[in-house]
Amino acid sequence: MPRLSFLQNAYQVCYLQTFYFYFIFQLLKNYCKWRAECLEISADLHPRSVLGLLKAGYLGVLRARDPAGSKVLIYRIAQWDPKVFMAYDVFRVSLITSELIVQEVDTQRNGIKAVFDLEGWQFSHAFQITPSVAKNIAAVLTDSFPLKVRGIHLINEPIIFHAVFSMIKPFLTEKIKGRIHMHGTNYKQSLLQHFPNILPLEYGGEEFSMEDICQEWTNFIMKSENYLSSISQTIKGEVI
Repeated sequence: MPRLSFLQNAYQVCYLQTFYFYFIFQLLKNYCKWRAECLEISADLHPRSVLGLLKAGYLGVLRARDPAGSKVLIYRIAQWDPKVFMAYDVFRVSLITSELIVQEVDTQRNGIKAVFDLEGWQFSHAFQITPSVAKNIAAVLTDSFPLKVRGIHLINEPIIFHAVFSMIKPFLTEKIKGRIHMHGTNYKQSLLQHFPNILPLEYGGEEFSMEDICQEWTNFIMKSENYLSSISQTIKGEVI
């Protein structure tokens, strides 16, 4: 019996390893396909292409991970001027960030969680989220990037945002839909329950500001310019 138990365990390990490698292979294949089809976003990952958004404080990456070990990103829609930057530029900021943090072993294991502060969302933002953009957003959230999205937290969401969300929702898997949390305008207590002791001052924290972490992340992205340039060249080479 012990021998049989050993064989059963060995079989289970082999099965899980095979399943895991197949899953990773499919994910990478989907990612390469997505990159080739979405050149508006992926062909130019040079940080200077989105430097204005970064300097405006659109994105901040928290210094510490949440209790589950996930990397936490905060996006502020009010810092996106739709007259200057298109939706694809905004999307590119996320892709650049994802390309950098996916190199971290802890992030590979525990994924990311994103907080979207939708204060300042206007019709001019909404008009840029076309069905094709919505589909591309959904693809990255589901199976087209080798990074697990463990949670999406929406705060200060206005009524007009729900029309855009309704357009994205059909493209999402049930798993991702279950990871979306809408906190409304009275969000601080519920947000702190998910992210205790790691949030910036503006969102109920005590130690640092959004300006601090936005500047830190902008500096890190600029220091990674050579690496991001090499990725852009790889993408162009694949297409050629």
